[in-house]
Amino acid sequence: DAADRIWNAIFEAGAAFGIKPVGLGARDTLRLEMGFCLYGHELNDTTSPIEAGLGWITKFTEGKEFINRSMIEKQKNEGTARKLIGFEMIERGIPRQDYDIYAAGEKVGTVTSGTMSPIRKTGIGMGYLKTAYAQPGTEIEIDIRGRRLKAVVVKLPFRKTLP
Repeated sequence: DAADRIWNAIFEAGAAFGIKPVGLGARDTLRLEMGFCLYGHELNDTTSPIEAGLGWITKFTEGKEFINRSMIEKQKNEGTARKLIGFEMIERGIPRQDYDIYAAGEKVGTVTSGTMSPIRKTGIGMGYLKTAYAQPGTEIEIDIRGRRLKAVVVKLPFRKTLP
């Protein structure tokens, strides 16, 4: 009963602003357009912050140890075998988590998140690619239900500013 009253009060107060309820699908599209990682997709317990492009949040303060510090520090100095990238579909298709990514005829990565972007009016996604293929402008293919559709690696975020 209290939840209903709170819900109604929020929407009455926000009516002048045109607020509407949204769900996880909207949240996921917005975070993907901004290039934000989501645990269980771009991040998990086997992903390093360097691979995920989050090296800026990893501090190597002298005398401060943390789990896998030496491995992460090595990756920061020497690079990684794979990198998190953004991509935009060239051909019509909607990429989804766990779809394979190909380049030069070989599997080079996996999609971590994908959707149809209402801002760009095309399919977009993020995924991990072998570092050699991770440069913006690199043409790749996303295997969508047995069809390899063309896409291109782009610089994140997809959306440069908030609405």
